[in-house]
Amino acid sequence: MEKLSSLIRKLNYYTCMMGMFFIIPLMLLTTSDVLMRAIFNKPIKGTFELSEYLLSISILLGAAYTQQVKGHVGVNFVIMRLGKRKRAFVESITNTGSLFVLIIISWQGLLRAFEETTVSDMLRIPQWPFRFLVFVAGVGLSLELLLNLKESLRDLFRDTESGD
Repeated sequence: MEKLSSLIRKLNYYTCMMGMFFIIPLMLLTTSDVLMRAIFNKPIKGTFELSEYLLSISILLGAAYTQQVKGHVGVNFVIMRLGKRKRAFVESITNTGSLFVLIIISWQGLLRAFEETTVSDMLRIPQWPFRFLVFVAGVGLSLELLLNLKESLRDLFRDTESGD
């Protein structure tokens, strides 16, 4: 089981690294567009569309790793006051609910990817790869949530000496 957990964590890490590489062209495109607009009063056509796509790729590919390092925004000032078992109980419920919603989102992303035939307005970029990316990112994040659920259930049912 530990090998599978390690594999999932490595896959999510490398997926995030791929997403990070899309930040560089996004920065270059945005900077070039600003300079072209300011100096020559000629913006680069399609910059807004490309920026949307590059940003969505970076965000989707980084979501699972962000969960892995507990980097998502959370309100935990109440939960941190609970004992370890009570906190594990709340985390188990949260992970289960998140996993349920994410499985639906992933499933719908896959269905929409196969149905999608539209292209973007200006650059005529097909939409289906981005819908499929929702599925890929959803699977990675779901696997990470499964690992988190396993850890919270382990903490919930582990015998603790404190008894809370």
